[in-house]
Amino acid sequence: MSRIGKKAIILPEKIKASIQDHTISIEGPKGKLTEELSDLIVIKKQVINDNQALSLITTKDSKEAHQLHGLSRTLINNMVIGVNNGFTKTLEIRGVGYRSQMDGKKLILNVGYSHLVIIHPPDDIKINVENNTIIHVQGINKELVGQIAAKIRSVRPPEPYKGKGIRYKDEIVKKKIGKAGK
Repeated sequence: MSRIGKKAIILPEKIKASIQDHTISIEGPKGKLTEELSDLIVIKKQVINDNQALSLITTKDSKEAHQLHGLSRTLINNMVIGVNNGFTKTLEIRGVGYRSQMDGKKLILNVGYSHLVIIHPPDDIKINVENNTIIHVQGINKELVGQIAAKIRSVRPPEPYKGKGIRYKDEIVKKKIGKAGK
């Protein structure tokens, strides 16, 4: 049994959850998310200490069911956190002449190539640029926020000799020693 899967998901007061067959919809102040779960997992609503809660139960005693138990619980918990608070990833650009700017909803990166790199985010992702070098990616879907942040970082990952490039905030880049001179 998954230890994570056994934990109940406590729903805050503002959050509404609706379950139909193997589809769960979570609605909150920031938006609505829907997820389709496997047939091996059953979701039940219950009341714990005057709070609404969701619990997940496996229907079979198989390896695949145990694997999906913890995963499904984590996905639903991320949905609850997302519609309540939202998720943010912060990236920073380091390098002489490297900068970014917003043009409507598009993110324009100038990171040392002969051309500008334009990134079109999905509708439910919001990107903010601060001081031309700090990029905030915000949204309610944790997976999508991480995916867009990784796409931006992959345009110019930090290189190991000078540390130039796009990195996550608080990311540590180990620097290599350059060529030894005579």
